[in-house]
This record gives sequence, structure tokens and C-alpha cells, in this order.
Amino acid sequence: MKIKTVLVSQPKPESDKSPYFELAKKLNLKIDFRPFIHVEGISARDFRKERIRILEHTATIFTSRTAIDHFFRICDEMRIVIPETMKFFCVSKSTAFYLQKYTIYRKRKIFYGQSKFDELIDIIKTHKSEKFLVPLSDKHKPDIPKKLKEADVNFTNCIMYKTVISDLSDLENVYYDVLVFFSPSGIRSLFKNFPDFKQNNTKIAAFGPSTSKVVKELGLRLDILAPTPQHPSMTMALESYIRKHNKKEAKKKIKQRAEKQNS
Repeated sequence: MKIKTVLVSQPKPESDKSPYFELAKKLNLKIDFRPFIHVEGISARDFRKERIRILEHTATIFTSRTAIDHFFRICDEMRIVIPETMKFFCVSKSTAFYLQKYTIYRKRKIFYGQSKFDELIDIIKTHKSEKFLVPLSDKHKPDIPKKLKEADVNFTNCIMYKTVISDLSDLENVYYDVLVFFSPSGIRSLFKNFPDFKQNNTKIAAFGPSTSKVVKELGLRLDILAPTPQHPSMTMALESYIRKHNKKEAKKKIKQRAEKQNS
């Protein structure tokens, strides 16, 4: 069967220029979006249990916009006023600019990397006199605190939000040719919602080594992997695979028709 439908386990892109919409037009696909996981903030009451004093830190490291949202939410709920002297270190330029939602950008000392945490670490190393606070999810990547330890930085991890499995019960009788995953939690959400899930002819696409590892550990067949040197993005990997698959299926149908006519 030709691939005609794709479910991406992420929120629908806000921009009309998303490569997913371009892919849908190019290959005549129906692409739907549905987050398999979502983020919930830790309450101020639960945060207090961590016994972390935000104002004892002189700098904050932000690895995402979500971390920024929940940092300022917690501060607001606890009526904490962040002094202008606190420095902010962001993983990327876009993350840094997002701070404008909560603070006057030009009045802050803000530093950022290009997009990778390793680049930000190099900047952080030049500010070792600071005491860093790192707002994270309960399911954060372990390499973040590991790299900070290796850099001999004085820092405190704090859990300000958590990853929660979404309710997908309305998808129980809905079939898609391709399911696209971006995190191990997304794969686990699939089995949490549908314990008897059988892959059969459904294609599984996974982004990143940790996601692909969980796909295999749960006994699923990994059909599409990104990023790779040939396909650095998920949309590129999907396009390559679907083109080849649909071309193969088209040839198979032509062959079957020919055999039927000759019989």
C-alpha cells in the first residue's frame, strides 16, 4: 500500500511555512499533528520541597523556552523579584530573545550559544565565579548536569516542570501509515495509551539516537531515522523514504495488473 497518511507526535506548527506542510503538498499526503506528551508545571508548593533558594544564585541557564516560562512562573507564584544583576545564559539566540516576554532585554546581561549546549558550556566556563541555577524537566537529558560537572561549574539543578503522557483515547480506531516520534517519552506514551499496539504495516520514524533506541527496545521496527548525514531533518528523511516506498508500490501494482491480464 502507498503511504498517504502521517501522524507527527508534536503540536501543529504555527507557521504556514513549515516544511511539513510543504511535504504534504509535494507528495499529496495527509499530515496530522498530535502531541503524545505534554508539559505541566511543578506547583510552587512542590518546588519549595526542593529547598532551593533562587536568589542565592547569580546566574540562570536556560535550555529551552519552556524552561524560561516555568522559571518566571515559579518566581511570580513565590513573589520573587529577580534582580537586574542576575545573568542569563541561553542555549541559542532565539531562546535568549524569548526572555523579552518577561524582562527588559537591554537591562540584562544575557549570553547565548548557537544552538548546542556544548557551545554554551564554553561561554559558561568564562564565568566560573557565578553560582548557576538550571531549571529542568523531570525527564531532562543527563548530559546537561554531566557537562556542567565536567566544566567544574558551581550549579544547582531544579525541577520546575514535568513531562506527562497525553490522553490519546480518541485515536484508538484511527490508522496512520507513518507515526513520527521525537522522544523516548513519546514512544512510551503510545504503549501507555494502547498496550496492545501492533505495528504490522505501520512505519515508525524516530528522531535522535535515544528515541530510536527505545523504538527497538519495545520490539518495534524502525523504518525511518533522522538526523543522518544524508537527511539532517525529519522532513527530509520522510520525503526520501516515502518517495522510494510509493514508487516501489506503484511498480508492484503495474506488475500485478500485467500478470492478471496475461493469466
